[in-house]
Amino acid sequence: MADLPKTDAMRRIGEHGIIGDLQTCALVALDASIDYFCWPDLDSPSVFSALLDTDAAGIFSLSPDWPDARRQQLYLPDSNILQTRWLDDNGLAEVTDFMPICDDGDRMPRIIRRLEVLQGEASFTLRCAPVHDYARAATRARLKRGMVDFTAPGQPTLRLAASIPLHTASGSAAVARFVLKAGEQAEFIFGSARDPRLDLDNTQACYEATLRYWRRWCATSSYKGRWREMVSRSALALKLLTSWKHGSIAAAATFGLPEHLGGERNWDYRASWIRDASFTVYALMRLGYVEEAGAFTKWVGRCMENSQFEPDKLQVMYRLDSGTELPEESLPNLSGYAGSAPVRIGNEAYRQLQLDIYGELMDAIYLANKYGEAISHRGWQHIVKMIDHVCECWNQTDAGIWEMRGKPQHFLHSRLMCWVAIDRALRLGMKRSLPMPYDRWDRARTDIREDIWTHFWNPELGHFTSTRHGRDLDASMLLMPLFRFVGATDPDWIATLDAIKANLVQDGLVRRYNHENTPADTLSGSEGAFAACSFWYVECLARAGRLEEAHFEFEKLLSYANPLGLFAEEFDQRGYPLGNTPQALTHLALISAAYFLDRKLSGTEPLWQP
Repeated sequence: MADLPKTDAMRRIGEHGIIGDLQTCALVALDASIDYFCWPDLDSPSVFSALLDTDAAGIFSLSPDWPDARRQQLYLPDSNILQTRWLDDNGLAEVTDFMPICDDGDRMPRIIRRLEVLQGEASFTLRCAPVHDYARAATRARLKRGMVDFTAPGQPTLRLAASIPLHTASGSAAVARFVLKAGEQAEFIFGSARDPRLDLDNTQACYEATLRYWRRWCATSSYKGRWREMVSRSALALKLLTSWKHGSIAAAATFGLPEHLGGERNWDYRASWIRDASFTVYALMRLGYVEEAGAFTKWVGRCMENSQFEPDKLQVMYRLDSGTELPEESLPNLSGYAGSAPVRIGNEAYRQLQLDIYGELMDAIYLANKYGEAISHRGWQHIVKMIDHVCECWNQTDAGIWEMRGKPQHFLHSRLMCWVAIDRALRLGMKRSLPMPYDRWDRARTDIREDIWTHFWNPELGHFTSTRHGRDLDASMLLMPLFRFVGATDPDWIATLDAIKANLVQDGLVRRYNHENTPADTLSGSEGAFAACSFWYVECLARAGRLEEAHFEFEKLLSYANPLGLFAEEFDQRGYPLGNTPQALTHLALISAAYFLDRKLSGTEPLWQP
């Protein structure tokens, strides 16, 4: 990547694995450095931030003195336990990284690193230098009973325990130089100084319990089709983004990673979007993970409760604990990945009006009721109130699915999802024989359909457009057949699909929209191709009966995964990852496309019907 400025270790977005414990996650680079870690929760301040600056922003590095070694990363099968391996003429070594899931109740996250030399002999260098509060707090290292404590004013004390002697350097880092021969091991635990489980005698039990947890969880998947390894890895990535405490699923594990190198589109995705609700419930239920789908649905219910069950107060996104405030802030102390600044935390989009969220929310509720528990009486009362609101507000302008920060517009996708909201409420009400103002809702549903066909169809161009009376396209239009608004083989839809292919698709990679023709996008620079849209495109091709094309495009997309099977938010011109990683929506779209395409290629129809 010639356009990527050098960092301390040239760690690229795609050269990372992820480990986690359902409370927070850490990124482990191909050189075995942990260069991104928020503690104690996923949306807490980072303590390792080297990925967004230099190693001075926080790093936990561990490497042999083998500069020419080949490096590999792989997960232990059916798990989120990661191994980084060094293969050298002088020997073979590996470090196994995981975050324990080996007890119930309240827990403090910790990272366990188990280093072993399998062949030969190697001299290793260790440096652990966390920097509290997004690298803003002056963190000091102090040797204490063979362990190193890391302290900063007003911050929790962190600790590194090790099976080899540790020292401190420059007053801020734990360091070590040591030699291991074939068959010898070293172990390290990083976590809270208050955690009594920072115990080197218990690492084997934690390892076995964690491996057992992940494999049991994987074994509950009902998916038996093609691409099982990729589907399973996507499910495992989604599970890592899931909060065991709250049931929410983060949009991604990271903040601040750029959608364009050197640009300003650097957002914080450590929150949960209502928009992802239907995709989440759909994907989890397809794979047989009914418990996770139910927990996520309950989290959505708490979000509605925190918005006082007032439809006009429903937000685009919420904190992982269902809190409503996500104030946006820039971190000028971090230079940004590849110089991409500003680095942002929080996300001001939570204040935006985005009408599509009613449709995604209602579709999720419909699916949860179809395959899970029936809706409660009180829950249905809230839905009636919400759908009445949609009947009143569907014709407004808004910021749209892509969270435009310019002047609000009439967006096709927002209009479409208002139709979905009313349609699914009508279907659910009829299925459960629930009281509702059927005639009023049905009229509104019809009015929205007529509005879309009248004002978002361009007869001159012969296809739908992304804005009212407009001429442009955007990839959210790919959801029209996926949400069953239009038939997947309808000639007018096929014309629209072909227009999207001609204008937004390059070798199967789909851009969200053309930035130069989108006045609502007021940010400078551009962005990469959007990974989730690329998988939506595959599913649209498959539903249109273009199976050979869909199959080939899907295989190409899978080849763009990193070596561990993980996807970030976007792709650059050469298919390298951009944006926050791993991205939940991308993996959700992959699961959906794989599920449908597999059934089509197998000659069976999908199980789901609206």
